[in-house]
Amino acid sequence: MGAMVPKRWAKRAVTRNAIKRQIYTVSSSFSHQYSQAAFVVRLRSSFSRSDFFSPSSEQLKQAVRAEIQALMEAGAKAS
Repeated sequence: MGAMVPKRWAKRAVTRNAIKRQIYTVSSSFSHQYSQAAFVVRLRSSFSRSDFFSPSSEQLKQAVRAEIQALMEAGAKAS
C-alpha cells in the first residue's frame, strides 16, 4: 500500500503524516479482502485548516478514516 499526500492539499508535514498513518492503518484491516497487489491512495482535495484547527486533531483522523474506509469497502465490493 502506498500513500501520496501532496503539499498542495495538506500544507503541514504533521498533517500529511497523520493522513498517511490513517491510510496505512485502515488498509491493513482490509488486506485480507484484496488479492495480493500494489495499491496507491492519493489525496485529491484539501482538508481545510478552518475545519480542522490542529494539524493532527482527532476530528481530522476520524474524517480521513471514514473516507478511507468507504474507499476500501467500495473497492472490496468491486473486486
